[in-house]
Amino acid sequence: MKNIIKTLFVMLTSISLFASANAGELGVSGTAKATYNIHTGKVNQGKGLGITNELNFTAAGELDNGWSWSYSMELDPQDTAAGGASLNDDTQIKMTMGDMGTVAVMITEGGLDVEDAASQSAYSRPTDMGDPSATDDNFTIDSYNNVQYHSAADLLPFSTTFKIAYAPDLDTTNNSGNGAGLNHVEGTATYVGRSATEYQVKSTPIDGLNIGASYIDFDKQGATKNNQEAESGAYFATYALGNVTIGYSKAYRADLVQDGNLSTALEVEYYDQTNYSVGYVVNDDLSVSYEVEKSEENYQLDSEAAVEQKSTGIQLAYNMGGMTIALARNSHDNNAYVTDANRDQTVFAFTLAF
Repeated sequence: MKNIIKTLFVMLTSISLFASANAGELGVSGTAKATYNIHTGKVNQGKGLGITNELNFTAAGELDNGWSWSYSMELDPQDTAAGGASLNDDTQIKMTMGDMGTVAVMITEGGLDVEDAASQSAYSRPTDMGDPSATDDNFTIDSYNNVQYHSAADLLPFSTTFKIAYAPDLDTTNNSGNGAGLNHVEGTATYVGRSATEYQVKSTPIDGLNIGASYIDFDKQGATKNNQEAESGAYFATYALGNVTIGYSKAYRADLVQDGNLSTALEVEYYDQTNYSVGYVVNDDLSVSYEVEKSEENYQLDSEAAVEQKSTGIQLAYNMGGMTIALARNSHDNNAYVTDANRDQTVFAFTLAF
């Protein structure tokens, strides 16, 4: 399988030998969003005003043979004392080859993990809006520079699609052209292995039902024996009936456990995450939702009880023809997997798309 993935590199670099591109079009997109984020609880109380600052520069075009290409570069200014220098955040190039599918080069982009794919939140998941929790999510390929293949749409029955991604080196550097990559040591928390492969499949077996799964593993996880190899996976399902849609997902993440690595009593073995949500579209303008996200941290020693971090959110979003106003009320329990480290959160947001 890995040999097949590696051939994608050859395909991408050889395209220019037999196809020329027509002039593409350049565009800029983004979201103008202002938020008021209020945290209340035992510790770290605060009220924050913010405006989104990401911009996405895109380009697209066609080749003489009918293939099409697209390019995307995201800019994300840093919050630094120097004034927030604008940095290249993520970059990708995709080549769509008709019925043969799509190949892509992703620079810290293109995650395939589906642990959050079932969310029906009207505004955003409770753990994805500047929340105080510290959820340990699944491993995901967009943490690294990678190459991908996506099957063509409607090629398989039930609108089934599959994607596969390969990171030849766990390179987290936002490389420009001719980037040399990293010389890292495998078997560490940051660089679990030398390379990674992630898979995703999605399908619509009946009207209203969407299902899918993902899995990622790593190659060459250190030079010594391991008690447990690092890997993670997830599956999800959503079902829409009229104006109501429900979603459920389950995710598992096994951490790298080296031989004899029990230096502390709280050495983590795996994480078990469960998310479920329901969304109701009242009319063309108004939608409401309820979502629960649970993440359980389990330890190697049976004497240590697992700790469950839980986040819940009730949300409302109202569209005013070009502007969306949202209100979210979230509760976070056992933040960072610390018992009784609880906090509540209220978020007001208005969004203008361009």
